[in-house]
Amino acid sequence: MANAHFLAFNHLHLHLQISSPLVSKRVIKRFWNCDIEYSTNYQRPGFLNMKLQANGASIPTSINTADSQHNKTPHVLTVAGSDSGAGAGIQADLKACAARRVYCSTVITAVTAQNTLGVQGVNIVPEEFVAQQLNSVLSDMHVDVAALVVDPVMISTSGDILAGPSVLAGFREELLPMADIVTPNIKEASVLLGDVPMNSVSDMRAAAKLIHDLGPRSVLVKGGDLPNSSDAIDIFFDGENFYELRSRRVNTRNTHGTGCTMASCIAAELAKGSSMLSAVKIAKRFVETALDYSKDLAIGNGVQGPFDHFLALKNINQSSCRSDRFKPNDLFLYAVTDSRMNRKWGRSIAEAVKAAVEGGATIVQLREKDAETKDFVDAAKVCLKICHSYGVPLLINDRIDVALACDADGVHVGQSDMPVHLARSLLGPEKIIGVSCKTPEQAQQAWVDGADYIGSGGVYPTNTKENNRTIGLGGLKEVCKASKLPVVAIGGIGLSNARAVMEIGVPSLKGVAVVSTLFDRECISTETRNLHAVISEAALLTQ
Repeated sequence: MANAHFLAFNHLHLHLQISSPLVSKRVIKRFWNCDIEYSTNYQRPGFLNMKLQANGASIPTSINTADSQHNKTPHVLTVAGSDSGAGAGIQADLKACAARRVYCSTVITAVTAQNTLGVQGVNIVPEEFVAQQLNSVLSDMHVDVAALVVDPVMISTSGDILAGPSVLAGFREELLPMADIVTPNIKEASVLLGDVPMNSVSDMRAAAKLIHDLGPRSVLVKGGDLPNSSDAIDIFFDGENFYELRSRRVNTRNTHGTGCTMASCIAAELAKGSSMLSAVKIAKRFVETALDYSKDLAIGNGVQGPFDHFLALKNINQSSCRSDRFKPNDLFLYAVTDSRMNRKWGRSIAEAVKAAVEGGATIVQLREKDAETKDFVDAAKVCLKICHSYGVPLLINDRIDVALACDADGVHVGQSDMPVHLARSLLGPEKIIGVSCKTPEQAQQAWVDGADYIGSGGVYPTNTKENNRTIGLGGLKEVCKASKLPVVAIGGIGLSNARAVMEIGVPSLKGVAVVSTLFDRECISTETRNLHAVISEAALLTQ
């Protein structure tokens, strides 16, 4: 029999991630301890200890496990209080999970009467009924415990402390040591550490390290309330490295539920298989984009309103959506089209792209400098369908407008093109953004600005881009060492030198990007297969 000990108290927002389902837990106003063994026995109040066996045998289930493995749906179970104003609480969790395209089931622990003016009442759900809800959900689903994400909501928007000394002690001693990530804002981080000052990024870094010493595997200190900062700065610490995540500060009153949404988005991305750092970055982008989209939303008369989670619904094209998110290995064989070469060989852009993906290209960038905008958009829509039929992402070079018009998977920009942070604000959190970098400094800035990958080169001299300074294998290696993002090498790469590029021995290098090696040849698919074989062999030897 499985035991589930769980806690409910002042605005704890805790996401317990399990892959099918992923559980999140935020419990409001008081705490209790329940032993669930299909009957409920109550003990003295205490802290959450979720002990769910990793195999399905510990909880009765009617699911055919063999069949379910083939049809696994990312699933979040949120155990939380209800917000009648629908800005935070379980309503925010439901909306955030739906927006991130994961299924969300619920367990209600408290029903609140609240609006944008404040909380007018709280009705705690009886403990035995909370346990019954939890047992009902878990007894009908295969559960594999994977990660625990804790968002310690301990301070109200007005600054009121919602957790007393005994609760704080329980946080530090029992809850945090179980967590895979804890996500306090600067006020909560200060309270967790005994009211230490929190006035700078340096203070946030120190706090992240001290909280990590309490036991969680990683820490995200959110700096949305950091004084005298024009940016919204968060510090992520994984026990070894600090990552400074920046986004622009959105000037809006509609911020109610940002913490709930951030935690739910992290949980949703973990349920879909993202790494912790990737999940945090995607969640931060989503919240920033949703806040900007909702900045003028007028709901309620209070000082803090809700925001709209469903901004993506205005521009969903289900026929063109890829089921997979961007993966670094997508960069393995990166095909970049060229309109002049297509004309030389009498091919349409669609014919060229189809031949490349048939030959094994893992990502395609349309670089059509000479095309008229209408022709470019029409061709891109055709190429998008071709690429998605092979499960290959399609990017547009430079042209954000074309990427938006055809709903491409993303864009690639140069140092003199639209800044990455502006491209991100236009494209939203889901799209892939790559940026060209020649120096370690540019690679580091790409990370700060929110890019997904960098293209580094030219590695060798090339005729496809005028006045393009070469950096050589040495320069490529330095960029790769400095980069926190996956790197694709570009510039003069072909069958004769691709092996040398792939063997530089830096893990961040994920592939090669090529133009003439594929598209200035009679048979694109044959050349693509040949190059794929060369770099595959080199990659295996490197591993």
